[in-house]
Amino acid sequence: MLPFTPRYIILTICAVISIMLVGIAILDPDAIEWIVIPFLIFGGLTILGIRDLTQQSHAVLRNYPISAHLRFLLEEIRPEMRQYFFESEKDGMPFSRDTRSVIYQRAKLVLDKRPFGTQENIYGDGYEWLQHSMAPRPLAHEPPRVLIGGPDCTKPYSASVLNISAMSFGALSSNAIRSLNAGAKKGSFAHDTGEGGVSPYHRENGGDLIWEIGSGYFGCRNRDGSFNPEAFAKIASDDQIKMVELKVSQGAKPGHGGVLPAAKVSPEIAAIRGITEGEDCISPARHSAFSTPIEMMQFIGEMRRLSGGKPAGFKLCVGHTWEFLAICKAMLETGIYPDFIVVDGSEGGTGAAPVEFMDHLGMPMREGVSFVHNALVGINARERIKIGTAGKIATAFDVARAMALGADWCNSARGFMFSLGCIQSLSCHTDRCPTGVATQDPSRGRALVVPHKIDRVYNYHRATLHALAELVAAAGLDHPRELRLIHFTQRISPKEVISFARLYPQLRPGELISGTEDPRFKEGWAMAQANSFGSAAV
Repeated sequence: MLPFTPRYIILTICAVISIMLVGIAILDPDAIEWIVIPFLIFGGLTILGIRDLTQQSHAVLRNYPISAHLRFLLEEIRPEMRQYFFESEKDGMPFSRDTRSVIYQRAKLVLDKRPFGTQENIYGDGYEWLQHSMAPRPLAHEPPRVLIGGPDCTKPYSASVLNISAMSFGALSSNAIRSLNAGAKKGSFAHDTGEGGVSPYHRENGGDLIWEIGSGYFGCRNRDGSFNPEAFAKIASDDQIKMVELKVSQGAKPGHGGVLPAAKVSPEIAAIRGITEGEDCISPARHSAFSTPIEMMQFIGEMRRLSGGKPAGFKLCVGHTWEFLAICKAMLETGIYPDFIVVDGSEGGTGAAPVEFMDHLGMPMREGVSFVHNALVGINARERIKIGTAGKIATAFDVARAMALGADWCNSARGFMFSLGCIQSLSCHTDRCPTGVATQDPSRGRALVVPHKIDRVYNYHRATLHALAELVAAAGLDHPRELRLIHFTQRISPKEVISFARLYPQLRPGELISGTEDPRFKEGWAMAQANSFGSAAV
């Protein structure tokens, strides 16, 4: 039985009025003449509300019976009313309305074409395009994949070039996690658990998992919050877990810890995270398992060993450049290399973060990917380390551009949230998500019907990779790994365009080791120390 909430107030009022009208008609048959029209109105609305509650296609209607129809009415007239009712990317929203529409259409297998040509200002600063070939290639029929795992990895993983980015159970509802993982299973792509641990909802449908370990070591921690290698090995040995990922920082709030208040630490959350019910759950700003770049590489090597040889790597938003270059020096000194690095851009999302952290801290995804790619080239390690990236990845063009910059694969969070039905209400941190995606409220979470959303997650992934294959073929290439900076162009003024190859100049193989004069790296390389995240005097 559904609990009563204020969200059902309109349906309740309509039902009560309908019952009262029926009662009046029974008691006073002469009143039927004036009762008919009100009864048809309120009775019809009651039937509509009951249908909204029981239908399974629209989560908003299940959570807001009757009243949510106003949203769909506005969508019907949006070509004329967009400037009044719908936000744009320039207004500070994470994604533009057009981008979200494409995701919804692909998730629902609706035609994602549009008339009247380009809708962006092609003469405005920042406009970008992919150059096409006069000799297009045949369209690839197999979705592109990348093999992750260096020489020290005994269980490499063949990953899709588009996967689900890190979102924890707790941030997302149980039904959202179920849908995402089952969609990943159906489409043969990976699902990053986020740092909240491997929940039963991640395991339920058997989709490939990337287990993310944050500074709280949830699922593999001792009572004092330190890392527990035995607990880690037990979970990491599960065949469903394909890779293990150390989270150093995330894009939206790098260098910022977090607290899950004691009141929210339910028995379920406590069991999944390996913490004590009813006590504050602390995510420190830094790791306790290591304190230097060398120790960090040793820890990653231990993660690989404890997992039975699965790919082990780390995720970060690039901050001080000398710190990442210190990690590179630690790789050279120890001979321990991660199998992969995920570069999270500062534009990445989160359930909640301070405004200053979201808007003004950390390196954006493009610059971060380019920097990490070049640094690895500069130490002759690029061939053995794969690069993933995340940060407002939603369309095939986003994936293609990131891969040209140096990424081997991409992760998307909001893209897959939209495929679940997220309407970007910006209420993730309030636990009042209207679509049941980002909430722990059972009455809201029920709105998300898992069997329907599995197909939409799968459809979005498949349609986006099909669009990527079309872009790659149009550029005269066979696989997105062949995309290079020279294939992309950006307008930097109304009268000037420039190739990405000039915007993001590349280091030569081994250039950092032999000595570079590139101003982006020279000073940082001199400051970097393998035995400290601090900078050396220059």
